[in-house]
Amino acid sequence: MRWRSYVAIGDSFTEGMVDEYQDGTYRGWADLVARRLAAEAPPATGFGYANLAIRGRLFDNIVAEQVPAALALDPGLISFAAGGNDVLRRRCDPLTLVARFDEVVGGLRAGGADVILFRFADVMARLPGQRFVAPRVDVLNRAVGETAERHGATLIDLWQDDEFRNPRMWGEDRLHLSTAGHRRVAAHVLTALGMPADPEWLAVPPLPDPASWLAARGADLRWAGQHLAPWVKRRLTGRSSGDNRQPKRPTLAPIE
Repeated sequence: MRWRSYVAIGDSFTEGMVDEYQDGTYRGWADLVARRLAAEAPPATGFGYANLAIRGRLFDNIVAEQVPAALALDPGLISFAAGGNDVLRRRCDPLTLVARFDEVVGGLRAGGADVILFRFADVMARLPGQRFVAPRVDVLNRAVGETAERHGATLIDLWQDDEFRNPRMWGEDRLHLSTAGHRRVAAHVLTALGMPADPEWLAVPPLPDPASWLAARGADLRWAGQHLAPWVKRRLTGRSSGDNRQPKRPTLAPIE
C-alpha cells in the first residue's frame, strides 16, 4: 500500500450526501475508501485522510478554495470530482469547463500525487431539463477520460455502469447517491487502485415495482415540492446549499 495520505476534493458527491452516519453527518464513498486504505497502511507509518468537499460548490470555487489547500497538505493520493453543479446551470460553457479541468488535473499531477477522476453516472434520467443538461454532461465525461489518459490519472467510469440507472441507487432527492450508490462507487475506486473491496458494496437493491401513471405523477409532485422548489429558490436568490459550510475533515488526520 503505497499511500500514506489521501485528500478528497469536490462537492456533495464527495462530501457524501445523502449517506448518513448514525449521528446524521454524511459518510459517502470517500470515507469508505479512506477507511479501507487506512486498514491496509503499515501501523508504523499511519494514514491521514482529509475531505475538503462542500456541497453546492461550483468548479471555480473548488479550484480556488480546495485545490491549494489540498496541495499544501502534500498527499500521496487525491480524488478530484468537480463540474457536476456547473452543468446543471444554464450559463455553463462546457468547453471552457473542459479546458480548466485539464489545467487543474495537470497541476495536481505535477505536485506528485496520484489522482482519481470520475465520469459521472447518469443522474438526469429522472430529473427535468435532460435535453439541455445531458449534452453538457456528455462533453464533460468525454473530456475527463481524455484528461485522465493524458496525465496518467486513475479513471472511475461510473457512466458505463448501468446499475446506476436503478432508482434505488439514488436518494429521495434523485440527485445524490443513496447508501448503496456510495458503496458501489467506493468499490469501483478501490478496485481501480488495486485494493480489496467488500463484495457487498457491489450489491444492487432490487428495482422498485412499476408504479401506475397516477402514482408516478404524485411522486413527481412531492419531489418537486420537497427538492426542486428549494433548489430553484436558491438559484433565484444567488444562494447555495454550501453557504457558510466548512469541510468535514479540513486537515489530514487518522481515521477513528
